[in-house]
Amino acid sequence: MDYGDTYYARTLSDGAQRSVLEGQVKADVAIVGGGLAGLTAALDLARSGRSVAVLEAQRVGWGASGRNGGFVGPGYATSHANITRMVGPERARELHRLSMEGVRIVEENIDALGMSDNKRVYGKLSVLRYHDPDGLKQHCEMMEREFGYRLEVMPTEAVRAVLRSTKYHQALHDPACFHFHPLNYARSLAKAIEERGGRIFEGSRVLGCDLDGAEKICRTARGEVRAREVVLAGGGYTDDLVPRLRRSILPIATYVLLTEAAPERLAEAVRTPMAISDNRRAGDYYRLVDEGTRLLWGGRITTRTSEPRRLAGMMQRTMVATYPQLRGVRVETAWSGLMAYARHLMPLIGRLQPGVWYVFGFGGRGMNTTAIGGRVIAEGILGQSDRYRLYEPFGLAWNGGPFGVAAAQLTYWAYQAMDLAKERRAVGAA
Repeated sequence: MDYGDTYYARTLSDGAQRSVLEGQVKADVAIVGGGLAGLTAALDLARSGRSVAVLEAQRVGWGASGRNGGFVGPGYATSHANITRMVGPERARELHRLSMEGVRIVEENIDALGMSDNKRVYGKLSVLRYHDPDGLKQHCEMMEREFGYRLEVMPTEAVRAVLRSTKYHQALHDPACFHFHPLNYARSLAKAIEERGGRIFEGSRVLGCDLDGAEKICRTARGEVRAREVVLAGGGYTDDLVPRLRRSILPIATYVLLTEAAPERLAEAVRTPMAISDNRRAGDYYRLVDEGTRLLWGGRITTRTSEPRRLAGMMQRTMVATYPQLRGVRVETAWSGLMAYARHLMPLIGRLQPGVWYVFGFGGRGMNTTAIGGRVIAEGILGQSDRYRLYEPFGLAWNGGPFGVAAAQLTYWAYQAMDLAKERRAVGAA
């Protein structure tokens, strides 16, 4: 079991492996999945004195939790306007406040747990690839009015001074967002759980569950956990352990590269330490790492779950399409990861039946939503709140099976075509 050749695995501060489950273990709560949602729930439960056992098929943070872009900011995979259409303005505001709380949970954990191996770099630019300063201004005004959240509009000249690409126009600057090392964060959460008496087992895929009795049983190849409560916290790698959950998500692949150390060449293109993303449906997201000496670049989505051949070359072409001056900068490694998307693009958070909870499906926006999802599930188990019910209107909608996969891919291609048309109009108007 290893993490594969990713930037985060290369810069991991502690690579110690945890033991495989052997024999029978009893706990108050069994958590299936060692990603950020399951670990956050486990830590909050352990802090409250509950005994927890986490079962991870691979290693802690092995999936999307430990191989993503590392951006932490509020929001969901779908827009606030879409959420408002689905559940109304009042509930939409409550949900957005939860997403903001998720950012604070990550910050508070980093501070409270003394994570010296997780430097936060604040600031994020959300860049337009067409001209729309009025739309950005209206969004800033709405965020200030509804949530007291301050954003700033950067004009095109200021954007192009730090991002040397003619593809870009205006940007939203969010000074409260930050980027960090998500795999180090996941492993620090795991260590904190164990320090509070929790147990974490790696290489321990759950092969079957008995969930209907007062005592639940989660079985692996070499042991079992018996608990009063079970939290199912898979993600894009969710299998058919509970078919209804698997049928509610589509695993969607995204791709990331890491360049060679080339600080002078990179400075010809990217002149800010902030996180950057563009406004396309499946746009690019990137940031400088290792004190500005390398670029970590992510983007593209597909319903194909296997890693494509020549991934590094494919991603390099994407990068050079935005920054031609980076042609020839070598890609040192590239990797893929699976995200879990629901049809409605909102997280799947709730109670399946008495004593059985689920928290997954974060749609590529998991750094904040795993945190708040894990917390509200822990609160539900502890009887502290029923905030998890704010996510009930979205539900476990069927993903459409093979037709859903095809529809998702066609929808992505349609969005690509619309984005390209907007860009061409922007070029024609320039």
